[in-house]
Amino acid sequence: SAVGTAIGETLRKEYPGISFTYEPGREAGNLVLVSQGKVQLGIAHAQLARQAEAGVEPFTQPLKNVRAVAMIDPEAAVQILATTASGITSIDQIREKKMPVRVALNSKGTLMAVAGEAVFSAHGFSVKDIESWGGRLNYVAYNNGLTMMKNGQIDLIINMLAFPSSQIVNAARDTQFKLIGLGAEAVDKLNKQLGTETISVPANTYAFSPEAANTVRGSVVVMAAAEMKDGEAEAIVAAMLKHFDFLQKSHATLARLTPESLTRVAPLPLHPGAAAAYRKAGLLK
Repeated sequence: SAVGTAIGETLRKEYPGISFTYEPGREAGNLVLVSQGKVQLGIAHAQLARQAEAGVEPFTQPLKNVRAVAMIDPEAAVQILATTASGITSIDQIREKKMPVRVALNSKGTLMAVAGEAVFSAHGFSVKDIESWGGRLNYVAYNNGLTMMKNGQIDLIINMLAFPSSQIVNAARDTQFKLIGLGAEAVDKLNKQLGTETISVPANTYAFSPEAANTVRGSVVVMAAAEMKDGEAEAIVAAMLKHFDFLQKSHATLARLTPESLTRVAPLPLHPGAAAAYRKAGLLK
């Protein structure tokens, strides 16, 4: 919500009379609201918008009219933690031993939950398989999942977030766990299914993780409906670029951005008005 508020304040600096209200919501719901024209702007992972366009889980029908305005977070990396007590050292091990693993995934209707389920399918098993082996799935907010891990209620937790994550660093003070990397085959499957990119969490990113962990990452975008007037989308991007220093300083997530990175919205297509603003700024050809 702080990121959304920061974007709103950036727009107000250029257009003082603008009415901007940020309302936090589930990602899938945000995409539907944008597609239906009930809100002008939304924030979601670009990869979830890809799921929406195809009309696959968690969507019941295709949403063909969602367009990107700007990328605002490039480092949403899948990070998998397993408690030391669980003995889990790889995802393949869960399938091979049919482990009754207790899992925490993020809330349903988010790319984080979709990605967590996709991690399992990339290794040849499903959520239903876990349940048939005596395991349990919990779809909860990440901090709640970390608390459950601390209390010994779960063995494995998956989320998408930047690294090093302060949430993980703080959780490591009370819980012993291992950062689980992904093999090349699983990474390739995830990239094809979700539209993510390959990335590695470097060795010693966390004190408890002396080895690098291969994984995938998504990105978070500001989006609008294709029906938004080109001039409106262009004005939004122009304001973000004009007040970019303010935008960067307003939130740690936004501090990682460069003007050029705003254009990297794949796999979601750019709104034509946004593209025009980037071309005028020399950021797109």
